[in-house]
Amino acid sequence: MTDLLKDQVAIITGAGRGLGREFALRFAREGARLLLPDIDLQRVENTARDINSAGGEASAIKADISSEDATLEMAEKVIQLYGKADILINNAAMYYGVNNKPWDAWAVEEWDKMFEVNVKGTWLCCKAIAPLMKKQSHGKIINIASNIARVPGASWMLPYACSKGAVFTMTHALARALGKSGINVNAIAPGYTATEASLSQFDTEKTSKSSISMQSIPRHEEPTDLVGTAVFLASSDSDFITGQVIYVDGGLVIL
Repeated sequence: MTDLLKDQVAIITGAGRGLGREFALRFAREGARLLLPDIDLQRVENTARDINSAGGEASAIKADISSEDATLEMAEKVIQLYGKADILINNAAMYYGVNNKPWDAWAVEEWDKMFEVNVKGTWLCCKAIAPLMKKQSHGKIINIASNIARVPGASWMLPYACSKGAVFTMTHALARALGKSGINVNAIAPGYTATEASLSQFDTEKTSKSSISMQSIPRHEEPTDLVGTAVFLASSDSDFITGQVIYVDGGLVIL
């Protein structure tokens, strides 16, 4: 590895499994010190243990990002452990166990919970961590969006697609709001990725085949396909890039 993130402190939410775990493992190999908040403490402790066993440095904490108290505690914890926060990856989201439904079949409670975690939770994490970055006039915020907000078929995952569309807007707005403070805000939009959450859905094979058929690179997207983009956006190599949504989806969405 290149030690691109040596001496950097990164917070990666939802690092207990899936994309978050892959981000954490790679960031540790690139030299970052990590705080890993997750709603499932045991799960994220396993990620931290694997990193520490390999010679990295990671601490796990239990956190529900939809709670402002929890995100403020996250900010306090990163200062207590490392004295600063250079990188925030807003990866945690409500997706595991969510299956396709017609647009009008979603319960109000499902819609509200999706926005509470995916939108409000992302905003609360930014709200808690951005002040720490402002103090050092530097920071990288990376939101995990999705290409689902831009592809046919979004009506079958409507609340999820709309919540991720809101993450697009938040990314653009915060890039404007925080740029003068030296903080870059960008987003990564994955396609249909072979994570534990995706593989748990009842129509995985059909959805996967449909996605691959629309991609320019016709193969399954793996979690490891995303980590290089995240490292780039977190490193000094991207210091003049902000307000962008980078699609990492095999060329399904081409703008």
